[in-house]
Amino acid sequence: MAQEPRRPGPERAFTSGQVADLALGLLDEHGPDALSIRRVAGRMGVAPNAVYTYFPDKSALLRAVVDRIVGEHDTRILEATEVPWRERIVAVALDIRTRLLAHPGSALLFMSAPIDGPNSLALGEALLGALADGGLAPDEAARASYAIIVHVLGSVALEAAEVDPAEPLPSEADRIAGRRTAFGSVPAEVFPRTAGVADVMAAYVGTEQFRWGLERLLDGFAAAARSR
Repeated sequence: MAQEPRRPGPERAFTSGQVADLALGLLDEHGPDALSIRRVAGRMGVAPNAVYTYFPDKSALLRAVVDRIVGEHDTRILEATEVPWRERIVAVALDIRTRLLAHPGSALLFMSAPIDGPNSLALGEALLGALADGGLAPDEAARASYAIIVHVLGSVALEAAEVDPAEPLPSEADRIAGRRTAFGSVPAEVFPRTAGVADVMAAYVGTEQFRWGLERLLDGFAAAARSR
């Protein structure tokens, strides 16, 4: 018995990448709570069910948005073997931090969606290569890679938690100044150690602190490589 000809599926007016871009726009404008299938469909000008022709469920959409953000930076920096391995990792980590802070609402998203898209895998592969160039064995490089990712995402999440994700990100100087004002109310007679380092703690959301923590991690990785 002859089979009936297969009916074509619905025509796609967008690419999946364009849908992810529209979802990212909602994230930037209204925060992570805006990332619903219905609101993405509204931005596309289609019925909600049409979104499922691009992504099977909301989880897949969120993963695509996460990978879209990860893909905003250039992993080729990590592959530039003429540059010392530590410098490559610091440059990429700083770049990722800057780009994530440009999307403050993404911090919660990165904590709730798997980071396993093609851009994320490319970043992980390049990071493992840079750590191997630093003398780490494969299993050490894998653990070190995870520690770096935790440092980057954890730092950004704590910074983003102090701002409104639907509002433009204040400058780093303004954010530090606001924290310094808050620490000024800490009673020194009760918390003398905290009051004594209030300026340092106020700058936790700054580039200097981010880089300090990253460099200490890299110090430990370099020491482990030398001891092998």
